[in-house]
Amino acid sequence: MRRFFLFSAVLAMLATPLAAQLGLPRVGVPPVKGVLDTATDALDETTAETRRTVERLARERLRNIERLVQRNNDVIELDARGEPARRGELLIMGSDEASIAKAEAAGFTLISRETMEGLGFEVLRVRVPGGMDLDDAEELLSATLPEAEVSADNLHFQSGDTGGATIMMSASAAARGGTPVGMIDGAPGKAVPVVEMRGFAKGAPYPSNHGSAVASLLAHAGAENIRVADVYGTDKAGGNALAIAKGLGWLTARGSKVVTISLVGPRNAVLEKAISAARRKGVVVVAAVGNDGPAAPPAYPASYDGVVAVTAVDGKRRALIEAGRALHLDYAAPGADIYGRNAKGKRIKLRGTSFATPLVAARAARAIGSGRDWRDALDGEAEDLGSKGHDETYGRGLVCGRCNGR
Repeated sequence: MRRFFLFSAVLAMLATPLAAQLGLPRVGVPPVKGVLDTATDALDETTAETRRTVERLARERLRNIERLVQRNNDVIELDARGEPARRGELLIMGSDEASIAKAEAAGFTLISRETMEGLGFEVLRVRVPGGMDLDDAEELLSATLPEAEVSADNLHFQSGDTGGATIMMSASAAARGGTPVGMIDGAPGKAVPVVEMRGFAKGAPYPSNHGSAVASLLAHAGAENIRVADVYGTDKAGGNALAIAKGLGWLTARGSKVVTISLVGPRNAVLEKAISAARRKGVVVVAAVGNDGPAAPPAYPASYDGVVAVTAVDGKRRALIEAGRALHLDYAAPGADIYGRNAKGKRIKLRGTSFATPLVAARAARAIGSGRDWRDALDGEAEDLGSKGHDETYGRGLVCGRCNGR
């Protein structure tokens, strides 16, 4: 399947500041520069249905952000870029005691010092001055501490549909053989046993259908020694950058050689540093490109340097029309017309790039376990689809093409 042409109506909508669309002050969507550069289909080659789908996905992304903020405005607000983040808190890296004193003098309050286990750096959480919006506070703190790195605690969202709600279940241990594999998501239920789980959010670990489906696909594709960092729990602001970074640090410290992340959010300095630190320790990070369509901003963590970015195909090996995009693309894998397990253990049909990602991660882990170079192994397995060689629709090719879930 070739890339979709993005029409002026879609781009005009995306270019309009998010604040104007949501009725909020002084914020905007991430830049969409380069979207047209990646579109290669001519107008007369694009079906009306495709046009409508691309437009719908773009509008749904904005509506979802609006609903999220409105329904959870006690714990979520928009940062200076118009991205959802934990309300009233900012993160600081590269600060010293003098910096903390300057921040406190400007009205910020230190909440905690967060040591990133296994990654070798510290993050400070601070509360913004009372009555100040997050975007204003971010600008103020950045100006106050020009020597430090300031960011919001941005939220990340699961990139797949299991067609069901979260169900509470307990967890049990599984066999410890094979290359250690980490998973950052919601927790699986006891029907999908893993070696170990740890929570990094309020109420975690709290098993979910999405986490159960991802874990079941990991196991089905050959991963055995699976650990899970639950970054959602029951927290309405779960999936935040700090929780993901802490989860990645824990998984790194516990010896995970491959970590799969089926979550999507904006670029965030804390998470970017965490991923860079994990990669320096030899961890292979695999991430989904998301399901917001080709008009969406680049997906993170898939777009960070060195992360293995994964898209999805259906049972006929067609690229999913809702697949998002990253700044680079490595592989495709089945992400529709496949099956996984929900938290109760029921076999359910799945769709989304969330579910392609663990298949690629499991294949990489299997290669490492057999002493092979994981990239050579995946390239050797990958089936070349679309235009010859690497392309922007399938990356380096289709991995785990015969996988259909369990």
